Amino acid sequence: MRMALSGQRLRRVTVVVAALLTIGSASAASGMSASAASAPPSMANRVVPEPAVVQPSSAQYRITAGTTINVQSGSAETTAIATGLASLLRPSTGFALPVVNSSLQLHRRTTHGITLMLSGSSNLGPEGYQLDVTNSAVVIVAAQNAGLFYGVQTLRQLLPAAADARTRQSVQWIVPGGHISDQPRFPYRGAMLDVSRHFFGVPVVERLIDEISLYKVNTLHLHLSDDQGWRIAIASWPNLTIHGGSTEVGGDAGGFFTQAQYMQIVAYAKAHYVTIVPEIDGPGHTNAALSSYAQLNCNNVAPPLYTGTDVGFSSLCVSKSVTYQFEQDVLTELANITPGPYLHIGGDEAQSTSLADYTTFESKELPIVAAVGKTPIGWHDVTKINPPTSFIAQFWGTTTTDTATAAAAARGNKVIMSPANKAYLDMMYTPATKLGQNWAAYIEVKDAYSWDPGNYLTGVTGSSVLGVEGPIWSETLLNMANIEFMAFPRLPALAELGWSPESTHNWASFQARLGAQGPRWTVEGVNFYASPQIPWAPGTKGGVD
Repeated sequence: MRMALSGQRLRRVTVVVAALLTIGSASAASGMSASAASAPPSMANRVVPEPAVVQPSSAQYRITAGTTINVQSGSAETTAIATGLASLLRPSTGFALPVVNSSLQLHRRTTHGITLMLSGSSNLGPEGYQLDVTNSAVVIVAAQNAGLFYGVQTLRQLLPAAADARTRQSVQWIVPGGHISDQPRFPYRGAMLDVSRHFFGVPVVERLIDEISLYKVNTLHLHLSDDQGWRIAIASWPNLTIHGGSTEVGGDAGGFFTQAQYMQIVAYAKAHYVTIVPEIDGPGHTNAALSSYAQLNCNNVAPPLYTGTDVGFSSLCVSKSVTYQFEQDVLTELANITPGPYLHIGGDEAQSTSLADYTTFESKELPIVAAVGKTPIGWHDVTKINPPTSFIAQFWGTTTTDTATAAAAARGNKVIMSPANKAYLDMMYTPATKLGQNWAAYIEVKDAYSWDPGNYLTGVTGSSVLGVEGPIWSETLLNMANIEFMAFPRLPALAELGWSPESTHNWASFQARLGAQGPRWTVEGVNFYASPQIPWAPGTKGGVD
């Protein structure tokens, strides 16, 4: 779906941007060396996800010691985005790159530099932007600050990969010229990190946020509870983390987030325009909770902690009132520290819960989520109880048909697409790779890219699809290097499916643009899988699993 910008407001924005870019060419060009004047690569083969509209030109803008980053006065949020860009580029360029707040308005002109501008136009959408590059300036225009942030991520990819280095580099900082108009296909573009099977602390989560936000991923789903560990402190049920968070797969020490640490992650994510979606699974995947509190078991006997990887053996006691007090307390505390609109309630692989008990449990849990002011997301298994249309189903199956999910979509439920044989980032790439599992499929980069979330599941198309998410389950993952190896380069593939118009999806084009990311990941120290399917650009050094 290509949502073209149009109308009087867009024409006004376009005219103003053109005016902003028409003067100052001489002063910009005067600082260019002969080597910098050589034509840089086109903006058309640089960016992931593929922008909706790209119109390259022969112009080029060079960032110099005199470059400023200009923002309109009165917008602290815009200033923060500009400051983030300056902080990223200062170490590698050695330039001061001052952020200049001015009275710049749409009718004013700037002679040089990088300008971030809020247009006030709804035609761009809440996450859309325009980016224009000439010899004199770079101008990013958006209706909202999220769009400016995403425009900055595109600008980062147009720069040499060395821009992300933490030390000064001897590089000509040239941005290829042209015009980009861009906005997302789907509003929900996510990744998921399982911190329950193995626990990963705040620095790992924040680094993952850094990495996914470059590719315009706007949601991070944290799987906070499972059989192997409970990872978020709940003041009213403290033993969940004291006991339930004390181990992980393989028997190593686990860990958990204090509520202060969780709120730190939420704030960090917000600054990167990423919404945190916390998941508390139930009625299955609950051994850590059952081991922490005997009264949650029907026989009042707490099972031992579990450090294996089997699924489907645990269940909360559906007939006990304490179960729903537990749910009420946990979800209320979690909602109070989660400003985003969603709570994920899990609901998958409840083999130890009868259908009648499962229906009873979910029918009582869903109103609790509504009462704490959140929209429930759950695995598509929940659709078998005919949930209210406010419920969002996350499809994780390996087939292209699911009767219950299609029926829910027909009633009005939205669906997030995460088919395990396409989107599960814990699946092995090939039999030759070591990390991950293969129960759903081997997923090479082409497999992750070559499907359409908007037309994959029979009966779930068009407006029924909220977006796409790539889960990273952690049974075999021990550290950040492992996470990166499984996520990259497949997560950028899913990000493109979620952001770019379906009409732009093209494997050959994506191969070239993804290959251009290799040197950037090398500079950033990302431990990625250098797939033989991708023509990696010079300067690429892949990681190891």
